[in-house]
Amino acid sequence: MDSGLRKRFSSRVEKALPFSFRNEYSPVHSNNMRMIDSTDLQILALLQQDARVSNAEIARQVGMAPSATHERLRKLEERGVIQGYTVRLSPERLGLGLLAFVFVRADEGFQSYNAEHQLAALPEVEEVHHVAGEDCFLVKVRVADAAALGKLLREHIGAIPNVRSTRSTIVLETVKETAPLPLGAAIAVDND
Repeated sequence: MDSGLRKRFSSRVEKALPFSFRNEYSPVHSNNMRMIDSTDLQILALLQQDARVSNAEIARQVGMAPSATHERLRKLEERGVIQGYTVRLSPERLGLGLLAFVFVRADEGFQSYNAEHQLAALPEVEEVHHVAGEDCFLVKVRVADAAALGKLLREHIGAIPNVRSTRSTIVLETVKETAPLPLGAAIAVDND
């Protein structure tokens, strides 16, 4: 496809996206993997908006043949850029209306490594982050109510042998919770 046609299609896609690409040819390097070009970023942005978008629609929006976009998607999956396709569910409608962040302090060393895997294995745990500071881990949990949180803390998190203490913060209201990555910011950081 000639560059004029690609720019015309790219500008149409960019108008529909919540960010803009500074330069169509500004690549993003991910470690030592192949560069991610602006077409890959446009495909990723479309998938972040709607993971169920068809290959034909992606091809139409980025101005490529469906076979070419399918090949790009396959390569993005192989390289681990696309890690999977998920659906967003309403926790409240499923009876999981309480969101809390739990700071976990654990003994250092190998036992701490063991604790992070035990925390990650709990079904109520959505995220486990190893953090710097007084605590070892920041854990995002989602449960039905305060009683369920108490039970999780006592019977599961507190039962992990090297967990010394926990502090919980209960979310009163979620202003923003999003899974899409800020692809426009990734480009800006790479080019500065």
